[in-house]
Amino acid sequence: MTTISDPQRFARAIALFDAANAEDPNQESADGKTWPKELLYAMRMSEMQQRFAPDASEAVRLACRAQHIQRWKTPRSAYPMTPEGYQAWRTGLYKFHADTAGSLMQQAGYDDEMIERVKKVIGKRGLKVNPETQLMEDVVDLVFIEHYMLGFAGQKPDYSEEKWLDIIRKTWKKMSEAGHAFAVSGKIKLPEALVPLILKAVQGA
Repeated sequence: MTTISDPQRFARAIALFDAANAEDPNQESADGKTWPKELLYAMRMSEMQQRFAPDASEAVRLACRAQHIQRWKTPRSAYPMTPEGYQAWRTGLYKFHADTAGSLMQQAGYDDEMIERVKKVIGKRGLKVNPETQLMEDVVDLVFIEHYMLGFAGQKPDYSEEKWLDIIRKTWKKMSEAGHAFAVSGKIKLPEALVPLILKAVQGA
């Protein structure tokens, strides 16, 4: 387990992240309880990080908890419904999440160096070359596969098998070899209905 430089400061930052996400007006049910959507997502990110990489750095642990922070404040509908609009939305989200997390970390007492490190991870800067960014990306994709892929499929009944294979392959491409191994190790719960599609997509990927 990675040593936390100041456990009280770390706890303050997590509490601030969670309080911010608890304001989410969107609700989601899990385990017989209703949660603010982004708070549930943040908890799932931390839980997956502990499963997949319990020795992750303090920066990664903070970034995982804040990766979607207050996402509802930047809706997709605020951007043109075009591929270019989608990319602009994603880019805007990365900056919004990073800046929001950085501001809360400052409140918790973190220095500029650690804040910038976490913002780099949340902003997905250096994917494939910054190990901390890559580790968070693996956690993001594992959480998507275990908790959200099936629901996403239900929202897209018109998608062809080829479209789904493309989506899964693009997700797979973003992951590290360690992420790939963990995804098919039996240590995450694959959405049963999509297992044949997932296995078909990743064979030879």
